[in-house]
Amino acid sequence: MSRITNRMDTQAIQKETVLINTLLGVDDAYKAPSALMEILYNRTQRESLFKDFLTEAHYDMSYDWFHKYYQNEHSDRKKKQDFTPDSVAELLTKLVAPSAGGTFYEPCAGTGGIMIKAWNHNRKQHDHYRPSWYLYHAEELSDRAMPFLLFNALIRGMNAVIVQVDVLKRTDAKGVFFVQNDSDDPLQFSSLNLMPYTEEIADYFQVKWTNKRNRYKPLTETKGIPEHLRSIAKQILTDAAK
Repeated sequence: MSRITNRMDTQAIQKETVLINTLLGVDDAYKAPSALMEILYNRTQRESLFKDFLTEAHYDMSYDWFHKYYQNEHSDRKKKQDFTPDSVAELLTKLVAPSAGGTFYEPCAGTGGIMIKAWNHNRKQHDHYRPSWYLYHAEELSDRAMPFLLFNALIRGMNAVIVQVDVLKRTDAKGVFFVQNDSDDPLQFSSLNLMPYTEEIADYFQVKWTNKRNRYKPLTETKGIPEHLRSIAKQILTDAAK
């Protein structure tokens, strides 16, 4: 079976497209986004898929595996939709990445190529990196890009807020996903949670919800407050009492 690589030649891209379709269980790329979104909602199936992708990519998580696949099969050429080249994403990351800890924000995130470059840069700044040191906030409008964006955050064990919304108008928001590494372990996958469609959430993210028929099904995988957050809160209260 062909492997996922960072090669850009036509033959490699064609083989990679067939491989990704096979992994997602579809016979045509246009079926991939909906199939992937369904898989993401099933944690057992999702994490099994993650392991298959990691094997095919030789565990190289430094770049977006879907860059060529999505650009060739799903991007909207009529709207001049294109992806940020790897070299530009690398440069942007070096220019704006925080030295230690912080929040990353990316509008029009696509499938998350720049976010991945930032994540890869950030984790290499530490001898003992912890996912909780960084929060990634990405926003994207496309129904077709959204599953791949979520996939890329989840498989890398990120803590992230991913909003599906028109970035400029802040309208027709289909959902706000909270991706959390519950164990704060860089070797673990993240959990997937859909924030409730409340006015409080809408106000906080400055969005207006889309109509009910276009919203996602409820999903909560994080049960309670993770232990590492309890420890942080306890330490803050202890310090405040001194």
